[in-house]
Amino acid sequence: MRGETVTGREQAVWTRATLGQTGRPLDLLTARFDRHRYAPHAHEEFSVGVCFRGASFIDYRGGGIHAGPGAIIVLAPGEAHTGIADPDGYAYRALYPAPSLLADGTLGSGTPHFREPLLHDPDLATALLTAHAELSACPDPLETESRLPWLLTALARRHSTARPVPDTVPGADGIAHAVRDRLADELLAPPSLADLATDLGLSRYQLLRAFRTTMGLPPYAWLAQHRVTRARSLLESGHRPAEAAALVGFADQAHLTRWFRRVLGVTPAAYRNSVQRNGNRNRVQRDNASRNSVQDVRP
Repeated sequence: MRGETVTGREQAVWTRATLGQTGRPLDLLTARFDRHRYAPHAHEEFSVGVCFRGASFIDYRGGGIHAGPGAIIVLAPGEAHTGIADPDGYAYRALYPAPSLLADGTLGSGTPHFREPLLHDPDLATALLTAHAELSACPDPLETESRLPWLLTALARRHSTARPVPDTVPGADGIAHAVRDRLADELLAPPSLADLATDLGLSRYQLLRAFRTTMGLPPYAWLAQHRVTRARSLLESGHRPAEAAALVGFADQAHLTRWFRRVLGVTPAAYRNSVQRNGNRNRVQRDNASRNSVQDVRP
């Protein structure tokens, strides 16, 4: 779901992603402002933003924040703030997660507290910007649930006052294989990670940690590669890319193409054409060989 407001050079685009098939929505904002001034307001959720161009000034907790490119800004639920661009304007991406998404990998049940709202963590800032951009364009529920809670947990574990839970998850191999098998069995409508974690008596963070440790990649990436393998067989048997995409659970042909290129380096259409050409060539060679063999044995 997208909502867009454009005024002159200013632009604000809202996208709503979903955490798993049955999870709650998560709002994503991409904005570029030159003159816009936010009125004093507060959010029920956290506001986590990353500036990627220009700079902004934010009034918060009785002081001022000057956020430039690469800065992560974390504003707590219920705390009033404003925002205005510096003279050259600014652009940023923000998401609005429930406190539980940041608390999943920490000890205790309270809301994580950030003493400083302005954080400098280049690797995490880049990861947040990349995930935000890709999920705004293609908000796949399992990908959203695999990527954003993981990054938000990292944010709280690195920069809040909350104590992190241990990284080691007992029985990680068995957990990962159980999750893998469920995803493979239900690839058209995969269960949410939250539901899988509940079934296994884990938190979502523990499930993600166990899966990443054992499989070497997050659940959404494993499932996407499994779908590509299944789609590859369908293309070889003559299905069109759009048909293959639907049969293995991708949102559409573009979603299949994005992952097919990541995994195999070519588009599904190019792969289908290639295997069909090779198949036709092999059939011709076999037919010629058969005819020559028949000619050789004639009296």
